[in-house]
Amino acid sequence: MLIVKKFGGTSVADKERIYNVARRCIEDYNKGNDVVVVLSAMGKYTDELIAMAQDINEKPPKREMDMLLSIGEQMSVALMGMAMNKLKIPAVSLNAFQVSMHTTSTHGNARLKRIDTERIRRELENRRIVIVTGFQGVNKYDDYTTLGRGGSDTTAVALAAALHADACEIYTDVDGIYTADPRKVKHARKLKEITYDEMLDLATLGAGVLHNRSVEMAKKYGVPLVVRSSLNNSEGTVVKEEVSVERMLISGVALDTDAVRIAVIGLKDVPGMAFRLFDILARRNINVDMILQSIGRSGTKDISFTVNQSDLDEAVAALEDSRARLGYKELHSERNIAKLSIVGAGMMSNPGVAAKMFESLYNENVNINMIATSEIRVTVIIQEKDGVRAMNAVHDAFDLSD
Repeated sequence: MLIVKKFGGTSVADKERIYNVARRCIEDYNKGNDVVVVLSAMGKYTDELIAMAQDINEKPPKREMDMLLSIGEQMSVALMGMAMNKLKIPAVSLNAFQVSMHTTSTHGNARLKRIDTERIRRELENRRIVIVTGFQGVNKYDDYTTLGRGGSDTTAVALAAALHADACEIYTDVDGIYTADPRKVKHARKLKEITYDEMLDLATLGAGVLHNRSVEMAKKYGVPLVVRSSLNNSEGTVVKEEVSVERMLISGVALDTDAVRIAVIGLKDVPGMAFRLFDILARRNINVDMILQSIGRSGTKDISFTVNQSDLDEAVAALEDSRARLGYKELHSERNIAKLSIVGAGMMSNPGVAAKMFESLYNENVNINMIATSEIRVTVIIQEKDGVRAMNAVHDAFDLSD
């Protein structure tokens, strides 16, 4: 068997945990399996690197940030290689250049295009454990790129797909995927299994346990994922196309506090205006999530939408630069908001799910600013200060507890 194992930053945060991960990987290796290990940077090291950068330059160039941030994963894989060597197991650490992980050129949020697997296969044939840097790639200019926070998950799934691995295991500091963040919702319950579509929505909407692009890729290439704890041996959660257990009404509740809202007021109510507005943002590689357009009055309309907090300054600057072209009257932005979502394929065949969510928020006196829905999710924008209380209320309303 060929197994790809990915370990997050908390799993390799110190010497003791590095050796713990090494022993877990060696256990599979000693059973005759080929093992590829993908690592994130140790603990909070990426945050420390970001803080260093901002101390030098509060708005550092994105290319230089990728050069800096790639250090974290290289440190992790080298130390892991040393630990395995100490344990008398042949291992080799490889970075994005040595593996040739080809990506797009969008610094800070690049996408993987292809992976050259020849070096990895050669090392596996020589019965080495291969330890690969997560989160990073190389663009056509031979510059380092990074895949966005959580990108090591995507690296692992992409390697599993490219190598036709028999298993892809994502190890983290929680022992699976829960109905809500167990650090914020006391009675959150671990799921045995969940569909790709449900997991993709949860990951996109703030459930930090998996990078959304990793789920997207797993679904596309049919890579079965297992999410489990690196700190114990408990069974994790399987992410796959279809689940066999009786479907619950909803599978989970997610809270995203990284969203900000932008309102463009007084746009002309004419065809093509929405295209012009969002084309400006698309050209800057700014991803837009929820969109709300008001009914046109007196020849004008308002459009509100959400973007990630890290894109706010660039989005506002782009729209201000295009004010003459767009002809809007005012531009507002709001930071202290949160996206609260419920996700579940069960809601397709059950009317009244949205009403139940809204009732639970009304009972908590939580005001809703925006609403967006799909077949398997309902998302609302609320004030950030109400976020955790609202998430617990909705979780209780749908009886998702143990």
